[in-house]
Amino acid sequence: MALESTVLPRDLQNKVNSCRLLVVGAGGIGCELLKNLVLTGFKSIDLIDLDTIDVSNLNRQFLFRKEHVGKSKAQVAKESALRFNRNVNITARHDTIMSPDYGTDYFKQFTMVLNALDNRAARNHVNRMCLAADVPLVESGTAGYLGQVTVIKKGLTECYECQPKPRQKTFPGCTIRNTPSEPIHCIVWAKHLFNQLFGEADPDEDVSPDTEDPELAGEAGEQALQSEAKDDIAGGIERKSTRVWAMDTAYNAEKIFNKLFRDDIKYLLSMANLWKKRRPPNAVDYNEVKVSGDTNDGNSDSTLLHDQRVWSLKENLQVFEDSVDRLKSQLKQQGDDDSLVWDKDDQHSMDFVTAAANIRAHVFGIALKSRFEVKSMAGNIIPAIATTNAVIAGLIVVEALKILRGEIESCNTVYLNKQPNYKKRLIVPCMLEKPNPKCYVCSTKPEVSVKLNTEHITVKTLEEKILKGYFGMVAPDVEVDDGLGTILISSEEGETDENAEGFLSDFGIKNGSRLKCDDFLQHYELVLTVELVEKLEDDVEFLVLGSVEDIMAQQTATKDNDNGAGTSSSADTETAGGYGTTSATNGNTKLSQDSTSDLEIIDDDEEENEVTRDRVAKKRKLQTSGDESVNILKKKAKTDQ
Repeated sequence: MALESTVLPRDLQNKVNSCRLLVVGAGGIGCELLKNLVLTGFKSIDLIDLDTIDVSNLNRQFLFRKEHVGKSKAQVAKESALRFNRNVNITARHDTIMSPDYGTDYFKQFTMVLNALDNRAARNHVNRMCLAADVPLVESGTAGYLGQVTVIKKGLTECYECQPKPRQKTFPGCTIRNTPSEPIHCIVWAKHLFNQLFGEADPDEDVSPDTEDPELAGEAGEQALQSEAKDDIAGGIERKSTRVWAMDTAYNAEKIFNKLFRDDIKYLLSMANLWKKRRPPNAVDYNEVKVSGDTNDGNSDSTLLHDQRVWSLKENLQVFEDSVDRLKSQLKQQGDDDSLVWDKDDQHSMDFVTAAANIRAHVFGIALKSRFEVKSMAGNIIPAIATTNAVIAGLIVVEALKILRGEIESCNTVYLNKQPNYKKRLIVPCMLEKPNPKCYVCSTKPEVSVKLNTEHITVKTLEEKILKGYFGMVAPDVEVDDGLGTILISSEEGETDENAEGFLSDFGIKNGSRLKCDDFLQHYELVLTVELVEKLEDDVEFLVLGSVEDIMAQQTATKDNDNGAGTSSSADTETAGGYGTTSATNGNTKLSQDSTSDLEIIDDDEEENEVTRDRVAKKRKLQTSGDESVNILKKKAKTDQ
């Protein structure tokens, strides 16, 4: 029986009955949220989710059962939720919210939108659609025992993108391909290898030794230089894709093994300069490993589960062989023109990545990892806590009811902490922040500056990595603000394809050039100003001013200067982009931040990166100890009387 008949005031009950909600996501938070909504008495709910149910969902997404595996999350969630309250009209859609079918007019149908998403791209998109439609949005997320709920309203509060968030940590290509030094390097390489062999190959994820590494020299480099250039091939070098080569060998596990872990390693060893200050790798041969009885690499503790035990080199070879054969069969069932998608919950995909990563780790003298550890690192996941999802889902409904009462000014950003704060509270409400006047999404005239080298960045990189990848656009159009109306990128298929491989400098783009970017689907416009640089640190292709990476880079530079020049007496200074402040006192530089307000919002299933984990860890330290956290929370948190 719904609560509204006995608990809610009549005026609020009428609003609950008449409003229409859009719930985006039917996963860990979404299941709990949908149950709460139907029991609260909401009568009209639209639910959208693109995912299907996996076995790994069943331990926390309680609307699903074993018999539902493989079915649409949205549809099954609807059917299960109706058992709690049959008097609800739920429209379930098995689709992506980023589809052009769900434009501004679609969002305007709803009284409010409730997010229960598991990725940043979709969050960014819903944030922009709600701003364009002027519809309140309740955003949420969990990270293990931590959780957060906040309300977003155009012109009144910060939007989801008002503050910079750390990006997925990436590694230089030459480190992954040539000189791995950590287990994560081997795991990333193994995931790239999966895509090269069975998935949709990306040239940027090539697993072969990188002959463009500036450190390379010796026999391998000489061979590349002495080979005859081919005029009709890009770069004059003919490259055979890993996928085509593997297909030519009929996915022979022995040949694949020897190429990757023997021949490619010998090739790397011929590069003399690469190993002057590094430990050189040791090539391994398939037959030698096959006949060896050595299990020293592994963990023979019989009390450990299979996934928790570190396999020996020979065991990894056996798993590698078996997974290659099984993935080959899966690929054959897909057809010649299709590909497999890596999934941490697919047994054979996970076995392949674990075995390949461990064999490569052995070659480079890096510690091997258990399948369980590799899965956590490869999927960038943290433990999912069902009770955290339940608490956050309840808080979403609390904030939604405030909005319905017309009391949006009393809404909060609410944090669920792992440890009680100084007032012995796990749930800490904080005042909503005002919009960032320099936000590149919700400000009146969004503008941002990007550092890059126009002679190295192509139009395709601008579209795919900067506009779509970083700024979350779906269908961008780009015009050069040169007085001529030069169209660089068009969302109309085929109109500007010939521009894709051209460098920005080919179109007269230089230092200070302004690019007018527009996404018609999101009703989003952005002016991008180019700041020309020859090269950025760590082989980064571009740097957005005001991003977390930019702020940290400025702090590092300031700290280095302070350490060299002594104590700094400078006052607080606004960082580029206006996304934060840096304070320099007694030679120490830090990012000024609230102890909880910039906690990264992630769902229990979301891919989470090392930067975010480190950020959350530091934040937890602030929240649980020290006078600084007490002062901040006294200033920010509303006291429950």
